[in-house]
Amino acid sequence: MSRILLWLGACLMLVACGAAEPKWAPEQAVQAATFVSNAPPSITLYTVINNRNESGAHSGMLINSSQRVLFDPAGSFQHPNMPERNDVHFGMTDRMIAFYIDYHTRDNFRVVEETRIVTPEVAALVMQRAMDYGAVPKAQCANSISTILGGVPAFSSIQNTWFPKKLSEQFGALPSVTQRVITNENVDTTHGVIMVQADGSPG
Repeated sequence: MSRILLWLGACLMLVACGAAEPKWAPEQAVQAATFVSNAPPSITLYTVINNRNESGAHSGMLINSSQRVLFDPAGSFQHPNMPERNDVHFGMTDRMIAFYIDYHTRDNFRVVEETRIVTPEVAALVMQRAMDYGAVPKAQCANSISTILGGVPAFSSIQNTWFPKKLSEQFGALPSVTQRVITNENVDTTHGVIMVQADGSPG
């Protein structure tokens, strides 16, 4: 029986790994899209919540370091002006942040935004770990982000989890975290960015 379970586990892992979609934008495109924010270094966790059953649907992480990037593991969010390298999106201007939030906010989904100001060193470490993580298989968004954050001293209390809502609860319990909730009633739709795709469900 144990051999069968091991075999099934190996098969499931292969299926999960096979679902990852590696992407590697050319250096010229990444450099051209680089955006540097004047805001303090910070880590922002985005959690998409299903309004019908209150379950977590997706996790994404905005990193404001030497540049501002978005780690959107296994997400469907994309834009031609935002080159991507294995789930790290470059060119996260204020408009693109508004676009990302609007993209995920629907009648049936709200977005919880949680931000923590950090030191430049912490922000740089989180960004490097996100860039080094590689393409993320489907359904492993919270797992990848919790793994990245859990290996950083300022976020060492975050335990690994596969559930976006549990990750949000851990992140929100950290000191000095600010939070806002974006619904379909208060989402900013004036960003002027044309959506690339909208399949009716959050990325």
